[in-house]
Amino acid sequence: MIRIGLLGSGFVATFYMNGLRDVPNQEVAVNYSQGEDRAKSFAKEWRIPKWTTDMTEVVENRDIDLVVIALPNFVHKEAALLACKSGKNVVCTKPLARNAAEAKVMLDAAEKAGVLHGYAETEVFSPAVMKARDVIERGGIGDVFWVRSREAHYGPHSKWFWDPALSGGGAMMDMGCHCVEAARYFVGKDVKAVEAFAWGETLVHKTK
Repeated sequence: MIRIGLLGSGFVATFYMNGLRDVPNQEVAVNYSQGEDRAKSFAKEWRIPKWTTDMTEVVENRDIDLVVIALPNFVHKEAALLACKSGKNVVCTKPLARNAAEAKVMLDAAEKAGVLHGYAETEVFSPAVMKARDVIERGGIGDVFWVRSREAHYGPHSKWFWDPALSGGGAMMDMGCHCVEAARYFVGKDVKAVEAFAWGETLVHKTK
């Protein structure tokens, strides 16, 4: 039984809880939230036995095997470093970090601690994408050298996203990362990109 400490109780955390319902041999044992009311309500909704507003309490819990980071972009590095310091395996939601420098610090910490650090990219687990990859692996279309991908939805779920210092970037980072990962999945992660091109439209709306 894998016991999970879930950091976060917002949109992404809910997304993960919906997915974890179908995963055997795991239990979300504790969830963290910045606010006490949200921590309580989230734990009650998903029948999580324990909640806390202290992130350190989660990562230092000896009964926790895996820490899942479902927090805003600007907290990813802090959460990952705390988990690695406590010797916990980590899975972090996308984007991994706000920039390459932060991501490298997180990677170095995981390697130094000798723990697993997974990047939770959901796109490659979509049935259609997995089917396409299967066709490629069986030689159905030959070597892939060009991928066209599109990602779109209503937009950010929180106001902090509109601040580049907090989010690290805009839609290309938030949604474009899915397209990039799908392309790497099809082409092969051992093949290094030499050029990239993207077209985008600017559509702004008010965040509720």
